[in-house]
Amino acid sequence: MTPDNGLPPGLHLIDLDQPDPVLVGQRRFISCWARTAADPTFVVDPGPPSTGERLVAELERRGLGRLDFVLLTHIHLDHGGTTARVLERWPQARVVCHPRGRAHLVDPSGLWEGSLAVLGDKARAYGEPRPLPAAALAEYGEAAARGIRVIETPGHAPHHVCFLHDGHLYLGEAAGTYATLDRGPDTPEPYLRPATPPLFRLEVAQASVDRLLALDPVPHTLHFAHHGRHTGGARALLRTARDQLGLWVETCRAVRATLPPHADQDAVLDAVTAELVRRDPAYARGALLPEDIRERERDFTRQSLRGMLGYLDREPA
Repeated sequence: MTPDNGLPPGLHLIDLDQPDPVLVGQRRFISCWARTAADPTFVVDPGPPSTGERLVAELERRGLGRLDFVLLTHIHLDHGGTTARVLERWPQARVVCHPRGRAHLVDPSGLWEGSLAVLGDKARAYGEPRPLPAAALAEYGEAAARGIRVIETPGHAPHHVCFLHDGHLYLGEAAGTYATLDRGPDTPEPYLRPATPPLFRLEVAQASVDRLLALDPVPHTLHFAHHGRHTGGARALLRTARDQLGLWVETCRAVRATLPPHADQDAVLDAVTAELVRRDPAYARGALLPEDIRERERDFTRQSLRGMLGYLDREPA
């Protein structure tokens, strides 16, 4: 195994750790990827408003002069919330995101209200996003002309995309949440967990991963938003992520069939989680994470499972 370093010159992983006690275990969690040298320069998912000043200072420290693009895999607060602050510092940068996300960047009031409704105090800890000038928003073609391919992957959110540049695939949350467990980025045994939305559709999520599996040539490096990079075989890991989605839905279905029809949701979530530890080795490796990060993952596991249980509720009788 190699240690988790050795990135190409000018390519950086910037951790946006969250010290707020409301955001338990949010360290080694939010990855901003930055290309500060060569042409083009870009940042992928600059993170939440609460870490904007720290991000700008870190980008300056790492020698970023001109910034060509801000690439947003999606506009959730922990991914795109601080884009306005980045544009204040680098006003010439062009912002690339899915067309469905653009209006929410220009007027983030609805995004903020929705985030408060879903996340509550977590949203307040991330901070309220500020609006972007509409003139800063770029079409996909601008990125393509500079060698950046945009791939629509609506599994995690209807406006989710991935970015491919020079053999590096920036995944956002298209393949879930990842950790090397300090085994190095080429480990064949990482931690992996689906990151599914409240309105989850299995077919859409799997089709999104299928688009990535169809890439030719296969990317040599996968860059996760949560968290780090994988160099141990992109196709194998993406297949694991795709299979994991189906396994989790089938586990939800099987476990719920053994419980009373009106079982308390917490009891259902506990039972499904316990069964997943038995069935899914990639998820079971979460036992090796530090305790605060395990607590964070328990919370996000339940969030993902709620979306999957809702999907099963919508199945035809």
